Amino acid sequence: MATYHSGESAVQERAGLERQADFSRGGIGDTVPDVAAEFLAAQPMLVVGGTDAAGRVWATQLTGEPGFLRVPGPRTLLVDALPEPGDPLHETLTGAHGTAVRIGMIGIEPATRRRMRINGRAVRTGDGLRVELDQVIANCPKYLQKRDHRFLGPGETATPRTVTGATALTAGQQRVLREADTFFVATASDRGDADASHRGGNPGFVQVLSPTLLRWPDYTGNAMFLTLGNLLLNPAAGILVPGWDTGTALHLSGTARTVWDEEETRSVPGAQRLVEFSVEEVREITAASGLRWSEPAYSRFNPAVA
Repeated sequence: MATYHSGESAVQERAGLERQADFSRGGIGDTVPDVAAEFLAAQPMLVVGGTDAAGRVWATQLTGEPGFLRVPGPRTLLVDALPEPGDPLHETLTGAHGTAVRIGMIGIEPATRRRMRINGRAVRTGDGLRVELDQVIANCPKYLQKRDHRFLGPGETATPRTVTGATALTAGQQRVLREADTFFVATASDRGDADASHRGGNPGFVQVLSPTLLRWPDYTGNAMFLTLGNLLLNPAAGILVPGWDTGTALHLSGTARTVWDEEETRSVPGAQRLVEFSVEEVREITAASGLRWSEPAYSRFNPAVA
């Protein structure tokens, strides 16, 4: 049976949710069921979390026509895509010839509010990745906004691809975060095992406290605390904010900590605790993807935003 590492167990204990966490542990496996393999094969996007050569943690997305994700065996995922130059994980993943790189992944289908997390060790194979899986995790549909997708057609022209970097958020990037209803967060344990997770809520659930400091609520979940458990052992974290209607990707890397202060938490509707993220590096890429998504139908589970 799957076990939790010391950081996850410590957060579960502090939250008083050890019993629920023990029940949820049944959703952690190391093989992909047939129904999950079919789910992955139907997806046009995979979110990937990993660590670059400088030790910074990032989250990014790989996209392709359905079928670019394949499960040839219950413990293996093939990804027919690699990050483009300028992507914060480009060198990490394109240079993984014969050397296993630990990555965390999440496959998500907004149209049906389904998602699954898969973590393992990736090796580059040609123009793609072969990932030997360590964890396959079932996730609930809470806080997922419903969206349909399409790819840009032959007659449609995307904006030119540009890559810009900084150490603080611009006014425009701050606005994107304040208006966001979804982002993805990558973390890694003190042993380097990576994870990628989803965070969602009504627009405004991400607070921009300054050009280098974000805060968001940690809502009721499955009590596994895979993200917060990693952060307890290793504060490095990465964020991806997709431009659902533009194809732009906003990548942030920095450190994060859990805020347990009850008075602060009570000021945020629905929050069980808070997470503060200190921005250390910003990477914004226009035309990062040819995917375009419809306007969202917000999850009924999203708490109100003050």
